[in-house]
Amino acid sequence: MAGVIALCAGFLADLGLGDPRWLYHPVCAIGKWIAFWEKKLRRWFPKTGAGERAAGIALVLLVLLACGAIPMAVLLLLYQWNFWAGLAVETFWCYQMLATKSSKTESMKVYEALSTGTLEDGRYAVSMIVGRDTKALSEEGVIKATVETVAENTSDGVIAPMLYMAIGGVPLMFLYKGINTMDSMVGYKNEKYLNFGRCAAKLDDAANYVPARISGWLMVAASFLAGFDGKNAKKIYLRDRRNHASPNSAQTEAVMAGALGVQLAGNAYYFGKLYEKPTIGDSVRPIEREDIPRSNRLLYVTAGLGLLIFALARFAVLGLILA
Repeated sequence: MAGVIALCAGFLADLGLGDPRWLYHPVCAIGKWIAFWEKKLRRWFPKTGAGERAAGIALVLLVLLACGAIPMAVLLLLYQWNFWAGLAVETFWCYQMLATKSSKTESMKVYEALSTGTLEDGRYAVSMIVGRDTKALSEEGVIKATVETVAENTSDGVIAPMLYMAIGGVPLMFLYKGINTMDSMVGYKNEKYLNFGRCAAKLDDAANYVPARISGWLMVAASFLAGFDGKNAKKIYLRDRRNHASPNSAQTEAVMAGALGVQLAGNAYYFGKLYEKPTIGDSVRPIEREDIPRSNRLLYVTAGLGLLIFALARFAVLGLILA
């Protein structure tokens, strides 16, 4: 029951508080751990393709060990000492690991920049939440990049961590965040990280494979509940969910495109290099600024639906175990 309570309370805390800048976030500690060991391992292993791949595997093992063992040990000690102390920390960590409100807050900064400022302001705001080059983006490109990020965060920042929390509590949630953070830091297909980050990138693909597809179907259901075009969301999801180099990224982007009736993805620049990418969805209408708050509405309804299903599923499984 503690896990169900922590999941629900943590979710509600995230909706209410978001991620205040003054509060230190565990992902920052994970990021520092990754950066520390990257420097060490690059010095210790041979600077060859095989050597960098071996160093990347060592990094993955070190990150998984820390992200799994530390929260598990802390929670075991706390729960043995005092149930309420353990529940409080587990709830707090669950709150920190979810990113529903922060996804909305950061994407709405782009909306506000475009609405009250200049295109350059919008480009700067979106550069804070995407990895692509934003200096030459048109207003349409800025909006598309923002909506795509909300769609991706629906899985990576909300549904996936909730799913892992429901399965294995906060330690498994931390483990997922460690994998996700590694991929965002070293999982690039450029000269520096092609070999070193290969293991991290493949592990991230594997960790997100099931959550991304669950997220896709949850978003389809949420499209109906939120007043969007649910039929088109399902149609585009089934048609375009593989239109991406990643096996997971297009899952939620396809639903978002179908629900809003817009076209997403397409060619984009990363680190000054043009990457040709297929489009997702149909241009039923031009994308517009209001699609940013619309995308957040779909995110919130999907998150609420996911919480309900995961909490009930965990509760049912616990009931069967204890029966």
